[in-house]
Amino acid sequence: MQIKVLRAKIHLATVTETRLDYEGSITLDEDLMEAVGLVPGEAVLVSNLANGSRQVTYVIPGDRGSGAVWLNGASARLAAVGDRLIIMAFAYLGPEELAGHVARTIVLGENNSIVRGP
Repeated sequence: MQIKVLRAKIHLATVTETRLDYEGSITLDEDLMEAVGLVPGEAVLVSNLANGSRQVTYVIPGDRGSGAVWLNGASARLAAVGDRLIIMAFAYLGPEELAGHVARTIVLGENNSIVRGP
């Protein structure tokens, strides 16, 4: 049996841009992706603290060091610049993997800088 568990989390990311005329996805600063181990194209659940919306989309790398957190395409309708997000990725683990599993989590502050985490 495999169990779905939290693998990676970016907590309190601030939306820096919305782009309705894009195919869809969330663009993230590559430094943030690297800090929690997200890869391009990976599915993520995005929860908006301002309005309670939750959506599943995929990650596109943004410029390293930019602090970019952009919602693109239809996702852009679910947030406004300045909204705070929780971005989560999950994995399916077997019983032998669960014992040592710890989700990679970062907490962001001003300009989407990492204030806590790896």
